[in-house]
Formats: sequence, C-alpha cells, structure tokens
Amino acid sequence: MESTRYRLMDLTIDLARQRVERDGRWLDVTGLSFRLLACLLEHADRAVGFDELMAEVWAPAVVNEETVTQRVRLLRQALGDDARQPRYVRTVRGRGYQLGAPPVPLANGGAHRRFLWPAVAAVGVLAVGGVALAFLSHDRKPPASAQRDVLDRARWYAAMGQRENNERALALYERALRDAPDDVDALAGASRARSARTCLYNASADEAREGLKLASRAVSVRADSGNAWSALGYARDCLGDIAGAIGGYERAVRLDPDDDASRASAAYLYQEQGRLADALRANLDMRGDPARVRFREVQVAREYELLGFTAQAETHYRHVFDLSPDNVFGNIAWPAFLFAQGRLDDARTAVAESRARGTARAELAQLDGELALSRGDRAGAAHAFAEAKALRPDASLPATLAALHGEAPVDPAWLRERIAGLRTALHDDPWPSSRLELALLLQAAGDTEGAVAALSDAVERGWRDAAYLRVSPLFASLRQAPAFNDVVDAIARRVAAERQRVREAPWCPPELGSH
Repeated sequence: MESTRYRLMDLTIDLARQRVERDGRWLDVTGLSFRLLACLLEHADRAVGFDELMAEVWAPAVVNEETVTQRVRLLRQALGDDARQPRYVRTVRGRGYQLGAPPVPLANGGAHRRFLWPAVAAVGVLAVGGVALAFLSHDRKPPASAQRDVLDRARWYAAMGQRENNERALALYERALRDAPDDVDALAGASRARSARTCLYNASADEAREGLKLASRAVSVRADSGNAWSALGYARDCLGDIAGAIGGYERAVRLDPDDDASRASAAYLYQEQGRLADALRANLDMRGDPARVRFREVQVAREYELLGFTAQAETHYRHVFDLSPDNVFGNIAWPAFLFAQGRLDDARTAVAESRARGTARAELAQLDGELALSRGDRAGAAHAFAEAKALRPDASLPATLAALHGEAPVDPAWLRERIAGLRTALHDDPWPSSRLELALLLQAAGDTEGAVAALSDAVERGWRDAAYLRVSPLFASLRQAPAFNDVVDAIARRVAAERQRVREAPWCPPELGSH
C-alpha cells in the first residue's frame, strides 16, 4: 500500500488529510502552501525548478516566478522556517527549491485514502478555454466516474478563491450539468460560482439571481441535501437577504452538522445583526479543521474587534494578512481595522500592499478615499470614490460617495431624489449599514437630526462599530451633534452585554481569559 504519510525531520505530513503536524500540533499549512509542499514531497529531495512548480502546483493558471517565490516564503513562515537558514525548504541557486532532507514514508493510519491534489495524482489534462475536459487514462472510465472527476476538479478550482479559478470551476460545473441536468452537487457548485461573481468579484446582482435559480432547483431535486441548502443560503446572502440566507445556512448545518463553511457563513450574518456572542460561538464551533474555512479567521478577528478585544483582533487580522495574500477579505479587513483604530499611516501602507497584491474591491477603494479625506486630499478622495463606483456600478453606496465627494458640487435636486429613493428602498433592506448611507445623504442636505436618527436606526438593527463612526471623516460634521454621543453610548451598552455573554460562556476562548 502506497504511503500517504511522511516524516520530514520533525514534521509529520499527511497527504490524505492535508495536514502538517509538529509535536502533535497542527501547523497552518493549507491551500496553495500545502500543494507546494506536496509537490516538493513528491519529488523527494530532488531540486524542483520554477517551470515544474508552476506546471504542477498552479497550472492551468498562469503565474510567474515571483508568485512561486512569494508562496515559498509563506510556506516557510507557516512551517516556522528561517528564510536565512531554512531547514525544510531550501533554495538551490539556479535550479529551484528542494526539501531540506529526504522524506521518510510512514505507515498509514486507518484506511487508505486516495490523494487527489493535482501535483500528486495527475489524472489528466484540463482545457478550460472552450469548456472542454479530456481525462487521459489507459482505460475509458464509466460515465459516473468521469462525472465525479469533473466535479472533483471543479471543487478544487472553486476552493482556490481567485476570480480566474472561479470561472474555471463554473465552466466545469456547467459541463457536468450538460451531462446530468439534475446532478445536485453540480447545481449547487454552479450556484456558488455564479453567486461568487457578485459577492467576491464585483459582478452585478444578476449573477447571484442566477445562482439562486440553480440552488432552488437543487433543493427541489433533493430537499435533504445540505449542499443544496448551503448554496441557497449563499445566493440569498449575496442578494442581501439576511433572513433567507440564515435560514439556508442553518438548514444546511442541521442536515450536515460537519458543514463548517455554512456554520461560519451564518455566523457572519449573526454578526451583522449585532448578535456578536452568537457569531463568535458559531465560528468557534468548528467540527473539522478551522483553517479550511477560508474566511473564518477574518470573521473571528472582526468579532473580537467589535467586542472590544482589540489586541486579540489585531493578532488574527495580521496573521491572515501576512500568511494569506490571496485572501480577499483579509486584504480589506486588516487596513480597515487599522483605520478604525486611528492608525492612519499604517492603514495607508496596508491599503497600498493590498492593491499591490491585486485586490480590486470597491471596499478597498472606499477606504482609500476616506484616508485621502483624512489628510485633506479631496482630489485623491474623489478619484478613489469614483474607482469604487466603477468597480461596483450597481451598488448604491459607492455611487453616493462619488457624488458627494466628486469634483462637481452636489445637485440639490439629485440629493432630494436620492434621499427619497433610499428611504423607500430601506423598507425592504435588512442591512444596518444601509442606514449609514442615508445618514451621509441627510448630513449633506443639512438635516443633522435626521442623519443622527438614521445612525440610531442602524444601531437598532445591529450596527456595532463605534470606532469607525468616531474616526471616519465621512461623519465629521455629525460628531459635533450632541445626539451623536447617544448613538455611540447605545452601541457601547449593547456591546457590553454581548461581551459579558462571551466572558461568562463555557466556550469562552482562553485567549480572552485575561479580560
């Protein structure tokens, strides 16, 4: 039986379970970092060149040597390796990288599992340009097996968390649906990829609506499928339907208690409702490896931040930002945290680094605009807000900011119409943050009392970020109003109650024990 477990000096590497341990403790080696380590392991102690690594770890994605170098750096950090005197991954000048010692095969624990990383088990050639899939093998596989291979490969691409790989995953899911229109896993996967276009990659809400149709079809085919309900929750989430999304996620977890991704997604929405203790408890109640839930650590950091555990929040934010440069929300959350803490120079540096990593999100452009306003750079703010609008042309807030802080004065007629339209829309909008946009418009119209009332409404619906309200230049004039302090005090009272719930709970994390 071929081994899937190896010893590399003091590390134990389990390919089947995708886990790296040292002295019984899991190391945070996941995603591309694990695939890179698995590839080096496959070549034993031979030096592996850049071209080989790009072909075996990243293909068919197109990357350059700098991408490989950065990923090696992140792998070394995760392993606790010293880049100046590396033990586990050595640089071989002019040749590439190799392990620091020959890996030693270990006896497999339990039943043998087939290891499916492309770097280790290359079962075929994938061509996505024309949505064509050809798996090469000595024997023709039966259709069911071929369908599973398509779905396995689609899931692999979807898990990479990058726009181009999301498109590859969608192409494969759609291929699978052409062969089996009622395949629930293909319907759910295609739904998620469609919805991700809206949630993660700046596409219009129409994509999430298509995702909702696919997920609804999956649920109608198999109402007992947790996967289908999870996809339904995600589509509703991307469409802003908090109650519908929570319902989908919670149904998914009831059907599949091991579905940590849906549990974490529900936790995010609890957080948006101001249910901070519930959110933190859900994010801590992981049944599998928490590191495999892509955005969970960012959410835990946000919950710590809102609950007032600032030092612990910073540790988690920084960890994600330093070790996961392709984590979209980590690239936004770290500079946003620094901004809310009033560390504006640090926030500006973090925004620049996030942009250099290729993060093109309206939220990041908006933060850039607020930083520009903080230093009196109105032209820079106008440019940044215009960029946010261009990135999300169908979103309301970027358009409002671009108009309020553009080069041309605000048209009073436009402002009145915008306020009236937003008031109407808010009747069906459950998101607390939408009330902040109304507050900005009323502030611009000179209605300070109405603007503060909108902030108060946001707090009633779950807004808990008092630090942001105190720092953002967008609310500068409102901070002069006496009633503004009542809004901040209301947040403080609600946060204190949630914090007390956490401190008294048996599941309270040890890292919060000193507070």
